Amino acid sequence: MKLSTYAKKLGVSYKTVWRLWKQGNLDAYQLPTGTVIVKDEVENKIPDKVCIYARVSSSENKDNLKRQSKRLEEYAIARGYQIYKVVEEIGSGVNDNRKKLTKLLKDKNYNKLIVEHKDRLTRFGFNYIQILFNQIGKKIEVVNETKNDKQDLMQDFISIITSFCVRLYGLRGSKRKTERIIKELKNEKNSKI
Repeated sequence: MKLSTYAKKLGVSYKTVWRLWKQGNLDAYQLPTGTVIVKDEVENKIPDKVCIYARVSSSENKDNLKRQSKRLEEYAIARGYQIYKVVEEIGSGVNDNRKKLTKLLKDKNYNKLIVEHKDRLTRFGFNYIQILFNQIGKKIEVVNETKNDKQDLMQDFISIITSFCVRLYGLRGSKRKTERIIKELKNEKNSKI
């Protein structure tokens, strides 16, 4: 099919697919007339319905978040995927209560999740999430298997320490509360006797 038809089919601009073809990211060839033809296997292939998830640790990296999601969109288009949703989130990869990710994991309207690095999805437990995805017939596609920068990793390390400190001091407070309840129950029991 023509490059312009391919762009319309994907719902993107002609310039975007032209750039992808120039970069060598599309399986296509150019006729002597100059027309670019995307090979038939791309036309007959049913595109995966994908969701893109981009994350940074802090709001200071907001520009990086936009660049990350843009790269992932271009990657998905080059692979011929149908983009269902792009989710951008600011939060620690250690935090297991990220609202946008939680909502995304509950969403049943896509069959593939694309992330740039494993740690963009989660710092710990990636393999568990991948196993669960496979069980429900979904896949996680990691674009780049390389390590992320040290600053982001340090931020997550600080988040881990902070989380453990909060939990530790919270447990002490809860232990004291439990001791007070037991004491009050004993006093109440003794006063009835």
